[in-house]
Amino acid sequence: MVIGKSDLKNIMEQHDLKPSKSLGQNFVVDPNTILKVIRAANIEKHQQILEIGPGLGSLTSQLSTASKVVAIELDRYLIPALEEVLNHFGERENVEIIHQDAMKIDWKEFFSHRQGIWKMVANLPYNIATPLLVTLLENAPDIQSICVMVQLEVGERFAASPKSKAYGIPSVKAQYWAETKVLGKVSPNVFLPVPKVDSAILQIIRKPSPPEVNYTNFSRLIQTAFQHRRKMIRKSLSTLIPVSNFTIAEISPQSRPEELSVEDWVKLANTLEMAK
Repeated sequence: MVIGKSDLKNIMEQHDLKPSKSLGQNFVVDPNTILKVIRAANIEKHQQILEIGPGLGSLTSQLSTASKVVAIELDRYLIPALEEVLNHFGERENVEIIHQDAMKIDWKEFFSHRQGIWKMVANLPYNIATPLLVTLLENAPDIQSICVMVQLEVGERFAASPKSKAYGIPSVKAQYWAETKVLGKVSPNVFLPVPKVDSAILQIIRKPSPPEVNYTNFSRLIQTAFQHRRKMIRKSLSTLIPVSNFTIAEISPQSRPEELSVEDWVKLANTLEMAK
């Protein structure tokens, strides 16, 4: 049984809880949205699920009926309510609850003793969505796919194409590691409290083999160029790359950073290795 809005309100009252703005908490309370996310995640029994920011457990309880779940929650005040929801609406024995800040986890260490095939499914806290997703793509190759609810603006950034306004550092980094797609918009009315912005379901599927590149160089070039996104890259990257390298990479030095595809950035970064 999927937990509903009235059930969650009652649990919040019983535990004297209020969503924390500082922690970016907006609890999903619509059963149809919860089921939509789970269908999109396409979970199989042998796969393990990472959920960050389970909150009151509306999504967690349904995930627990599909597979094993590791739920990481920063707000210790929510954990008793989360336990209660899992006991009444889910499969408590299928969930490992960790009270920790996901932004401070060493993901290589985390997965070193959690072997298997992993998917991430979550309603991500608004305040950590972008840096967390990039960090997981860079440092948690065990996670093969991600299906999350994020602010629409965040989803559009991750899925943006070159030459679009939303295209930037998260776009390039995410699309280096994975295929990204916004599966659909999510109304503010499915959350408690109701946010002032639309959300989206974002799908990220890791590539089996990303392009070969020195990722440190790749990342440095992107970070530097997009800090001055209106400048031509020959100016913004003048301290990092000789002008002749643009010719080698077959890229116009007059280009702006948002005009370059992931493949272009890879080619440009690889010219630094050729110079060595």
